[in-house]
Amino acid sequence: MCGIAGFVGKGDENDLRRMINSIHYRGPDFQGISLVENAGFAHARLSIIDLSPEANQPFFSADKSVGITFNGEIYNYLELKKELLGTGKYTFRTHSDTEVMIYLYKEYGEKFLDKLRGMFAFGIYDFDKKQLMLAKDRMGKKPLYYSIVNGTIIFASELKAILQHPLTGKELNIDALNEYLTFDYIPTPHTIFKNIFKLEASHYLTFKDGQVTGNEPYWKASFTESDISEQDAIAKLDFLLNDATNCRLMSDVPLGVFLSGGLDSSTVAYYAQKNSSSKINTFSIGFSEKSYDESSHARLVANYLGTQHHEEVLTASESLKLIPDIVSKLDEPFADPSIIPTHFLSKYTRKHVTVALGGDGSDELLAGYPTFISDKFLGIMSALPKSFTKAISHITALLPPSDKNISLDFKLAQFFKGFEAEKQYAHSLWLGSFTPGQKQKLFSNNVSVSNTNGLGCIDRYLQDVPGASAFNQLLYTYYRTYLLEDILVKVDRASMYTSLEVRAPFLDRDLIDFVNTLPKHFKIKGFNGKYLLKKVMNGKLPEQIISRPKKGFGIPVSLWLRNELKDTMEHYLSKERIEAQGLFNYQYIDSLKKEHLSMKHNHRKLLWNLLVFEMWFESYCG
Repeated sequence: MCGIAGFVGKGDENDLRRMINSIHYRGPDFQGISLVENAGFAHARLSIIDLSPEANQPFFSADKSVGITFNGEIYNYLELKKELLGTGKYTFRTHSDTEVMIYLYKEYGEKFLDKLRGMFAFGIYDFDKKQLMLAKDRMGKKPLYYSIVNGTIIFASELKAILQHPLTGKELNIDALNEYLTFDYIPTPHTIFKNIFKLEASHYLTFKDGQVTGNEPYWKASFTESDISEQDAIAKLDFLLNDATNCRLMSDVPLGVFLSGGLDSSTVAYYAQKNSSSKINTFSIGFSEKSYDESSHARLVANYLGTQHHEEVLTASESLKLIPDIVSKLDEPFADPSIIPTHFLSKYTRKHVTVALGGDGSDELLAGYPTFISDKFLGIMSALPKSFTKAISHITALLPPSDKNISLDFKLAQFFKGFEAEKQYAHSLWLGSFTPGQKQKLFSNNVSVSNTNGLGCIDRYLQDVPGASAFNQLLYTYYRTYLLEDILVKVDRASMYTSLEVRAPFLDRDLIDFVNTLPKHFKIKGFNGKYLLKKVMNGKLPEQIISRPKKGFGIPVSLWLRNELKDTMEHYLSKERIEAQGLFNYQYIDSLKKEHLSMKHNHRKLLWNLLVFEMWFESYCG
């Protein structure tokens, strides 16, 4: 796990140094740069596999015809290395997966991507072809940004590194801001700045003679439901989970597991302990606010599995100290507040290990979020008279706001946001912040937004899987939006800011391909999400862990905005700042603040979204 940066075209070694130094935390063990002809590569290494200096990057083939800067892990690299050795063409001077990548490219060209099992983002330069290839793993686990300016391509793991190149600028992308206000993040391929883009998951881009010669997918999700029996499906999922976890235990440095006490992380902990000859290290954090605390469930699982458990408590004061540091490092506005406890957990975990396994991906694969249950009610409510549903919505608005985690008033308010929209947008509005109507009130009259809807990416993703059922189309939009742009970004940034690598067994390619063939009733049955996973883990984990409802990794933002964060909110959302900036209507923001502070309404998502943007704006555009 590392940080990468580079360019093909104009630039010098000082540009490379500035670029890689800006993301040094991604790889504190070694920073290397290389400038050959007009191809510049930089690398910040976090040593995981083959700790020797010979495996440092940028890395070149023995004949110097191909160079690479690579971020990630290839879990089947030993198998692929054996395949390459069998050709008799290649000799290896390291034990790294990086060197295997180089020779796979020489042997198979772009088609070598089909062979990779892992998470990755990389740049490969072919000196014979004078061609750069950028690529990203199937589920977009590893980030990769790029920009093309006057025939030069600039790329990096994070946007801030691209900004270090003198050719790039910081022109705010208003349409991307519009999307951020909807989703709490900016969907790929856009970024907050014009002319800087994210490479899409499962895509590779080629660049030659000053222009892009290809930007296409090498893999597409396929949903062809099988008629597999439940017994066979349980056995297959059990095998794949075991295999996916086992291969991710590969490491030359200490390794552990994030353990929240939920089903997903507990599942990973179970298979990790099963495949380990010694006690696995597990890590969790607790909260003083009871509705947010899951530490007792994590301890229960740790004791049940016999892991070496480590636990720390995240206090409100500690959280508040972390906010400015995290937001200053976020080179795009990102309004999922769970990045704060995730960063704290990562920071604590890094004191003990360099690699951690997590449970990300299960909810998107197997319909584990409460929103999938809400979807059932959406169908029921849609059949009722509009006068009746309007009355319910009005009654819901009168409920007193609560500061508890996922409180009833919050859930109902979010539900009616989605209920009033077109069905394909409901889930995005349930998970997000501002509705199109609210954004019409928010944006200043001087700001030109192409479409205040801001949900166009959903329509685009639905076109990717036209033959899939409505349910599988919904799952696919979760893959491409909430999983890719929120969960994976959160975990990558929160962990890499502390130089910790996080691996996700649920996002294994073989497991994904299998789960995508399962019929709907194996994913959600009645009001029971993750049905098949619960069947698999029956007898492997305590029953109360398997049957307990889904709980997010949250913090009491609503309470803090009225107390500990009130002065911060008033500072960043002041009349003077908002009007000087010229993007938003202060009167509307003021009404949101007053209603929240008086506990008339819970506007914590809207206010947090705005607060994060304003803090980011000060760091990057102020």
